[in-house]
Amino acid sequence: MAFELKNATLTPEDFKLDGPVKWCPGCGGHAVLSAIMKVLPETGIKKENVVFVSGIGCSSRFPYYINTYGFHGLHGRAFSIASGIKLANPKLSVWVVTGDGDSMAIGGNHFIHILRRNINVNILLFNNKIYGLTKGQYSPTTPKGSVTKSSPDGTIENPFLPGELAMGAQGTFYARTVDNDLQMMKEVFIEAARHKGTSLVEILENCVIFNNKVHEEITSKELREDNQIYLQHGKPMIFGKNRDKGLIQVGSKFVVVKIGENGVTKDDILVHNAHNADDVRAYMLSRMMLPDYPVAMGVIRSWQSEVYESVLYSQIRNARKNGGPKNVDQLLRSGNTFKL
Repeated sequence: MAFELKNATLTPEDFKLDGPVKWCPGCGGHAVLSAIMKVLPETGIKKENVVFVSGIGCSSRFPYYINTYGFHGLHGRAFSIASGIKLANPKLSVWVVTGDGDSMAIGGNHFIHILRRNINVNILLFNNKIYGLTKGQYSPTTPKGSVTKSSPDGTIENPFLPGELAMGAQGTFYARTVDNDLQMMKEVFIEAARHKGTSLVEILENCVIFNNKVHEEITSKELREDNQIYLQHGKPMIFGKNRDKGLIQVGSKFVVVKIGENGVTKDDILVHNAHNADDVRAYMLSRMMLPDYPVAMGVIRSWQSEVYESVLYSQIRNARKNGGPKNVDQLLRSGNTFKL
């Protein structure tokens, strides 16, 4: 699918700023920023037509670190601001950068509704499963039982799964990636930018200060090949260091099998269909967790549906064509009016 607003060739250097990036050394945000700077030139979109919007949190410093237009909003309100920007000027490429606290807690209501509306914006959700900016309180994605600054005896809350919420909100695009795999991030970000509608990318990010190695079972060099499954549309769901493990479906559940054992062949492995209108399998993939299953990475769902602002502007054109009020004064003087 072609991008809008083709422009002369840009490079990552065009998106760099001279000032310091004030994330902690080792923070996964640095890698995400680098990946985005590499991806934006490949979209061909003019730099002056790119906008980054954020709320509050470590992730929300992002607009200060990239040479595009930006808006640093209020806690949890980035989705509302981004919606307004996109509806005011649909030609803009709008990106929301948020965290698991900013989006899942105070911004939770706005989060589900931007997905439900399917406004054409891209959401990068930094998920380090902790409140980093406020020094280590548990967040809505913190695993149950975790000991944190605000849960000294362990959290007693069930955590949110961003993908699960996305499916429940009728999201049309959901992907997951990790902050220590630059190539995977680039591939996923490009697919998100190409999607017409709300794209949500959950980035499993490490907080070296307050939740270090929270994703180690998934991201470490020793374990990631066996504990991740990188999904690609049209390809079999195979993983493992020897590429000999895969997923089949038995009844309503996935089952991990080993190719070559018990008569299982490569042809028995499920083929990933990210474009399926039915999101049940995407929902199941988004909920897979260790130790029973590998964690799904890549584009899990990418379904093309009506885009909110396209339908809205179509309605506006039809209203103008049908001879309705041309301005606010005419609107106020039409319909059911009365005189004192």
